[in-house]
Amino acid sequence: MWLLVLAYLGGVLTIVSPCILPVLPFVFARTGQPFMKSSAPLLLGMALTFALVASLAAVGGGWVVQLNQYGRWLALLFVALFGLTLMLPRLAERLTRPLVAAGSRLSEAAGADSRPRPGASFLIGVATGLLWAPCAGPILGLVLTGAALQGASIATTLLLLAYAAGAATSLAVALLLGGKVFAAMKRSIGAGEWVRRGLGAAMLAGVAAIALGLDTGILARVSTASTGGIEQALVGRLAGKSPSAGGAMMARDPGNAMKAADKAPGSLPIEGNLPPLDGAVQWLNSPPLTAQALKGKVVLVDFWTYSCINCLRTLPYVKAWAEKYRDQGLVVIGVHAPEFAFERDVGNVTKAMKDLGINYPVAIDNDYRIWRAFNNEYWPAHYFADAQGRIRYHHFGEGEYAESERVIQQLLREAGATKVADGLINANAEGVQLAPDMGEVQSPETYVGYQRSEHFVPESSLMPDKVATYSPPSQLALNDWSLGGQWSVGSERATSSAPASRIVYRFHARDLHLVLGPGADGKPVRFKVLIDGKAPGDAHGTDVAPDGSGSVTEQRLYQLVRQTGSVTDRTFSIEFLDPGVSAYAFTFG
Repeated sequence: MWLLVLAYLGGVLTIVSPCILPVLPFVFARTGQPFMKSSAPLLLGMALTFALVASLAAVGGGWVVQLNQYGRWLALLFVALFGLTLMLPRLAERLTRPLVAAGSRLSEAAGADSRPRPGASFLIGVATGLLWAPCAGPILGLVLTGAALQGASIATTLLLLAYAAGAATSLAVALLLGGKVFAAMKRSIGAGEWVRRGLGAAMLAGVAAIALGLDTGILARVSTASTGGIEQALVGRLAGKSPSAGGAMMARDPGNAMKAADKAPGSLPIEGNLPPLDGAVQWLNSPPLTAQALKGKVVLVDFWTYSCINCLRTLPYVKAWAEKYRDQGLVVIGVHAPEFAFERDVGNVTKAMKDLGINYPVAIDNDYRIWRAFNNEYWPAHYFADAQGRIRYHHFGEGEYAESERVIQQLLREAGATKVADGLINANAEGVQLAPDMGEVQSPETYVGYQRSEHFVPESSLMPDKVATYSPPSQLALNDWSLGGQWSVGSERATSSAPASRIVYRFHARDLHLVLGPGADGKPVRFKVLIDGKAPGDAHGTDVAPDGSGSVTEQRLYQLVRQTGSVTDRTFSIEFLDPGVSAYAFTFG
């Protein structure tokens, strides 16, 4: 029931998606006509089209998700042609494509025929839905992918209908509120043709925005951070928990206190049954897996997110276990639960998995449904289930890899596996995945966004959600940090607004990392790193040259400092030579 409510509210939020721009002209072309005889059939046609597309996704599976990418560009072509026919009616007569010609006639009927025709309005709604469905952004994509993974069922149909009802509600409100204005303009002398051309121009502007990648650039960061953030807040309220990474329910490596509470291998009590795994919005490297289908296998569930340094440092061990024990009955499942908005982008996760060499199944847990089913609170978190589907051991955070591997061996033997090796793997960890020197780490993980920021100086100068000019103090105490130049500090990130913007941090650790992302246009952002005012030299990280130069090319964690000598208090500075970079969090090792 709550999921249906959430789907409905998610549909309502589609009104703020940039991808709605190309279809608004079709919708508003029906203004000035009776709502029940014109606009209502149009919205009904759109809703049924959503249901049709979702049914196709449920039956077709993963190939439909792939096809949707091609359908997106085909839809853009159709929308552009429809927009041109609105601006240039004679162009429609010269087009030879039957579908485009039919669409042109539909759009002409929508704008030129003053008589309400429910049948024509319904067909326009179907055409509009076909064009909107491939490019409606991550909200609809989430629902469609969920339908594809869960298969055709009454539940998924109701979920989609709830979403469609929400989308229709927001559009109906827009029609009722704006209808009088459009109707008055269309009744004005000579205004009808200009309104028609204006609608066509609006469609072309929407096409240009999508073609330039603004829907994926801005939607994945702005809409995902705002609309998606609202969705996650709704999930939290409906489920009684907040999924916010800043709350008590989520944390990175919990440290030794939690590790001490873990059960020692050799005494493996039953901690509960393996929870359902059907909450993923998508599966990578595998078809959807279920707890029931995994009976007879030993299962390791790894909660991770790709910009988390603690998760990255456990990956060499998890990958080695997956490879070593696969043929003896071990199934490793990664559950990717995002911390930052950009980690909800499946394309980003897919690329990260390729770069990290992850070949085992990964469930995309953007809704935190699997996270909640496990009642999990940490990245990384490892849960070990036996062949009977019972959780027998867990471990939170980094370290104690030998104990975890012995648990795997014990559970495999209990399951009847023969020739289970007693030896332990020797993980090949390097770069950012190299184990930290925790004896030298005196700097904590530090978030740049104001929601969780600490030790920013001077604290009184921080200006949330607005562009401001900052000047760092000449001296910083250990673990203090500051900004220089023009920045807009949001809840989870700070975005530079001009060249030569800086971040400075007084730290004590062998390694310094910073989660960064390029601007909305995706262009690389050049930077220069200094340590105590000088080029890092041998202390440069894997993403920095010895002279301190580097560039932000994608949204991920960047290793900026790795010291080879003695570790002391140092002042780190990074200057971004181009505007638009986003900074999320410092981590140390």
